[in-house]
Amino acid sequence: MKKNNAFSQGLIRCHDCGKLEKIVSESKNCKLCGSELHARLPHSFQRTFALLISSFALYIPANLFPIMTVTQLNVGEPHTILGGIIALIHGNMLPIAMLVLIASILVPLLKLLGLSLLLLCVHFRWQVNAKRWTQLYRVIAFVGRWSMLDIFMISILVSLVNLGGVAQVIAGSAATAFAAVVVLTMFAAKSFDPRLIWDVQDE
Repeated sequence: MKKNNAFSQGLIRCHDCGKLEKIVSESKNCKLCGSELHARLPHSFQRTFALLISSFALYIPANLFPIMTVTQLNVGEPHTILGGIIALIHGNMLPIAMLVLIASILVPLLKLLGLSLLLLCVHFRWQVNAKRWTQLYRVIAFVGRWSMLDIFMISILVSLVNLGGVAQVIAGSAATAFAAVVVLTMFAAKSFDPRLIWDVQDE
C-alpha cells in the first residue's frame, strides 16, 4: 500500500492546537503553542493495554459484589447490577431495567471488547479496513461516558433517599469498582492513538 499520510510526507500534527509542522528533528516544540511534538502519542499502546487490563480486573467485582442496598423499615437486601435488573423487571419497570442493562453491563463490556480488538489489530498487524476501525474507535470514545449514568443514579438516590429507619439507599462496594471501570476505560480510549491502525496498513 502506498503511504500517503502526513507523517510519510514529512509532517507532524500538534496534539494540542492541531498545527502541522515539518519534521526537522525527532522531537521539537510546536511553533504555535509551544507544546512538544510527537509523531504518535508516546507509549500509546502500553498505556492503553495497562488501563484495559485494570478495567477487566475491576469489571469482575463490579458485577459480582452488591452495588446498592435499598432498605424499608430496616428491612432490605443488597443487589448486584444483574440482581437489580431482575428486581426492576419483577417490579414491572422494564424500560428502566433495559436502561440499566445497556448502561451498566452492555456498554462497559462492549467498550472493553472493542478496545481489546483495537489493541490486537495493532499488535498483530492485522490488515483491516482502517476507516471502519477508526469509526469503531470514535464510537467507543463517545459512548463510554454514558456508563456513568448508573453511578449518577445511585449517587442521587443515596443523597435523596435517607429517611433513617423508614427508607434508605446505601451504595455497595461494587459501585466503587464500577466507577473505576468507567473512568479507566475512558482514559484507555483517550490514550489510544488510532493512527497506529493506519500505520499497520501502510506497511
